[in-house]
Amino acid sequence: MSVAIGYVPGAFGQGGDNPDFLKDLVDLGDKFEYDSIWLSDRIVSDSFNLEPMVALSMIAAHSTRMKFGTSVLALPLRNPVLLAKQIATLDYLSKGRFFPAVGLGQEDPAEYEACGVPKGDRGRRTDEAIRLMRMLWEQDHVTYEGEFFTCHDVSITPKTYLKPSPPVWIGGRSQAAARRVGRVGDGWLVSSATPEEVRLGREIVFATADKAHREIEEDHIGVLLGFYICDEYENAADKSYQFVTRHRADAHFTEFTALGNVEQVAEMIQKYIDAGAFKFAVRPLCAGTESIEQLERMGEEILPLFHKSPLA
Repeated sequence: MSVAIGYVPGAFGQGGDNPDFLKDLVDLGDKFEYDSIWLSDRIVSDSFNLEPMVALSMIAAHSTRMKFGTSVLALPLRNPVLLAKQIATLDYLSKGRFFPAVGLGQEDPAEYEACGVPKGDRGRRTDEAIRLMRMLWEQDHVTYEGEFFTCHDVSITPKTYLKPSPPVWIGGRSQAAARRVGRVGDGWLVSSATPEEVRLGREIVFATADKAHREIEEDHIGVLLGFYICDEYENAADKSYQFVTRHRADAHFTEFTALGNVEQVAEMIQKYIDAGAFKFAVRPLCAGTESIEQLERMGEEILPLFHKSPLA
């Protein structure tokens, strides 16, 4: 098995003033042979961001090589029939390059209220939505009566390029999220987690899958990893602090972030590999004006250490 490193663009900076900025980011990914590009999901936000399903359609057309995904899509806020149609369309047109990763959404109740979805049942809603989407991808004339969704004798086309359906990755750092992967998911994409937490979560994923008589590919463990490359570790920590997506009260951000010079950043990535992670979506922790430079350094100096050296 080999390691695959993709990227999350990070802060968009002046992206709102330049509609071509996403194409520039995709060109960067192709130039340095990143494995994939991942877009975050914020339906309600004061900061500039793109709706991922629409933006990913542009990526699918602009690059014929890179895979792409969501990191992660707030599944409870979307109708699963409509989303199944969107995912199938992207998967079909890109010939299997789309990897939908989903989660429960943000903690802020304002987004759930704005979308007309109760926050309290988001876990059960997510499990049910995944089951229904798989049925729509794999079957014709689907009839389903669940707690939240109902349909009778419906079909969607096109069917997905990947058979029997695209792999659905699930985000979340909690043990409940890892168990959800084992029950209904195809992979785990975790963020703000230490290498040890990845190791323990991986065990939960595969133990749960075994109990559910399901198979998950061994390398379908992924990490969203913030990084900042700088000659001095202390400077890297100072500069990146304000751009960390989620600070934790129980762990300092340096415990789950790759910081410092090239050797130190590569060493942190290796710790996650040793813990059982094989897929990465790295995110530059810096202002938008510096994101391109950081992604170029990652692509030029660090990706070749992993992409050209398959694991034994």
